[in-house]
Amino acid sequence: METKPPVPLAVLVGIQTPEVDDVAHEASLEELGRLVKTLGYQVVGTVSQKREGTGAGSLLGSGKLAELAALTGGTGVVSSIAPPPRAKARQRFEGADETAPSTEAETDAARKPEFVIVDHELSPSQIRNLERATDAQVLDRTGIIVEIFHRHANTREAKLQVEMARLKYVAPRLRESSGGGGRQQGPGAGESNLDLDRRKIRDRLAELKEQLEAVQRDSDHRRSARRDQLRVALVGYTNAGKSSLMRALTGSQVLVEDKLFATLDTTVRILQPETRPRVLVSDTVGFIKQLPHDLVASFRSTLTEALEASLLLYVVDASDPTYEAQLEVSRSVLREIGADVVPSRLVLNKMDRVDAARRAALVEKHPDAIPLSAHSVGDVSALRETIVAFFEESMVEDVLVLPYAKQGLIGEVYESARVLSEEYDENGRVMKVCGLPGALARLQRSLAAR
Repeated sequence: METKPPVPLAVLVGIQTPEVDDVAHEASLEELGRLVKTLGYQVVGTVSQKREGTGAGSLLGSGKLAELAALTGGTGVVSSIAPPPRAKARQRFEGADETAPSTEAETDAARKPEFVIVDHELSPSQIRNLERATDAQVLDRTGIIVEIFHRHANTREAKLQVEMARLKYVAPRLRESSGGGGRQQGPGAGESNLDLDRRKIRDRLAELKEQLEAVQRDSDHRRSARRDQLRVALVGYTNAGKSSLMRALTGSQVLVEDKLFATLDTTVRILQPETRPRVLVSDTVGFIKQLPHDLVASFRSTLTEALEASLLLYVVDASDPTYEAQLEVSRSVLREIGADVVPSRLVLNKMDRVDAARRAALVEKHPDAIPLSAHSVGDVSALRETIVAFFEESMVEDVLVLPYAKQGLIGEVYESARVLSEEYDENGRVMKVCGLPGALARLQRSLAAR
């Protein structure tokens, strides 16, 4: 009978610097634990230390380093004469086995954690030092996020984006394996194994960039076709409930999971019940503290959905005590691409998890926000009416004359505008319509050109 491989065990490491208070530090470690769980690992311990900064070679002081090593089975000493560690980053990002198969005699109680997960971005030397001291594989926060993105990407565009970010992350962390850094023979002679690996990454990045540009041209074309339509983008911190709200607003079967970064691919659906003109709702990738810049740059198309939307709904988990910090992270990322000028509303989601006192405090603090639960039909219906009312404020009335010879355009008219009345005269169908100025101008151009 085939046995399942054991769940990888991990220890979390956090450094609390002077500018971070206790609440924020604990929240960050808790979030890291959820990231690790999303990756399929089990957290079995936490080591935390207050320090002035995160620049020390081994990150931790000698006492905390020994405490960490005791959990993982390491020596707790960064020895310069220790044999070079295996190229763990290379194995990690080239699909090597994460853990060796356990023997029958080995039980969960006897196993030592195989991973040390640090709640900061580490330099290659810090990773190397921690691995020597702990005899465990070390991953930083960025590495965990990149790996989760890699596992959750589904569309071709997302896969290309994530692979680029992944290679950019691993390239500076490559190092020679204990097998030596001998020189290559034949093609590429004179290059070390490390040089060859890095050259392969550079070549692959150039190839990925070319492929991604081609895919994004198609995405840009599709967005251009939707430019004059009513568009709402759901934005916010990961796991704030955007996908649940998307499903409730549109009736679509988008993925809903209680995991971080369950959604990476942009999903566009029609607001239900359908309006005239119809409203498109976009579900976007969630943000997170210390989101790697390469991932922000790679997910240009997803962020462009927010930039080109007519209305942004900032969705926050109102039951999370750190929701304000999470909201600021979302706003900061969108400021980077200039989307902070797009009209927006704050949506306080998961209010069904909030008691009466906290609900009153939230409403008082954010009087213009929309409090709701994505699982409440009444709340979702009220949000829909708010969205429709927002767009109606921007609509204008116009008259379109549809000649009898051009009745084939009637579907385009009904899709892009609300028809208020119809009459017929010798010129054709005379339609009084209501819609966005850009959409009506496009319709007038279509009628004049055909």
